[in-house]
Amino acid sequence: MGAEKLDEIFDFAIEREKEAVVFYQTLQSMVRFSEKKQLLQKFEAMERGHIAILERIRRDDIKKIDVPDVENLHISDYIITISPSEDMSYQDILILAMKKEEAAYRLYTDLSSKNPEPNVKKVFQKLASEEAKHKLSFEEMYDSEVLNQD
Repeated sequence: MGAEKLDEIFDFAIEREKEAVVFYQTLQSMVRFSEKKQLLQKFEAMERGHIAILERIRRDDIKKIDVPDVENLHISDYIITISPSEDMSYQDILILAMKKEEAAYRLYTDLSSKNPEPNVKKVFQKLASEEAKHKLSFEEMYDSEVLNQD
């Protein structure tokens, strides 16, 4: 596979992450309470971290990419997607974040499974793994702070 095709893939992935940054910025402008804004700023920073990871992978040798297995709590599998609103609760924000990461994970997993080129497959697997890590983080928050409230 040529460098041009790989660059297109990285450009595509980086654009998706930039869209996620804008998504969390938009949510920040919608919520009323500073603690919710701070949470969304943290999520925005995570997406910016994805962009940095993509840029690092682009510079490094693809063969050196590590694709770890990531646990999946499957919490988001059983939650209905909600729409953003001004009066979102902490729970709503976590649901939106889980669903966003879940969709990104599925996208990269599908792209990986449909691409026969080993280097491209590995890049998409790495991207899916990164999204899975963030989804797991949100699921753990949801589990400990919403589901297991005493």
